[in-house]
Amino acid sequence: MGSLRDPAVLARAADEGRVLVTHDLQTMPRHFAEFITARQSAGLLLIPQRLPSAAAVDDLLLIWSTMEAEEWINLMWYLSL
Repeated sequence: MGSLRDPAVLARAADEGRVLVTHDLQTMPRHFAEFITARQSAGLLLIPQRLPSAAAVDDLLLIWSTMEAEEWINLMWYLSL
């Protein structure tokens, strides 16, 4: 999806019922906020590139094991350092 613009990436993830995981902390939050005014999203998870991979994986596993898919609908979540 590297060549797609943010709204197209959001639409594809929504069409497939997938939470979108991205490093794009600059433009994706604004596009996500606009997107959910018109469509439902399975959610957006923003991961800073500075976050060590092991920490990101640990956080993803914790989220996956403690939250239901319905809790993610139209939710934007930032993983922090």
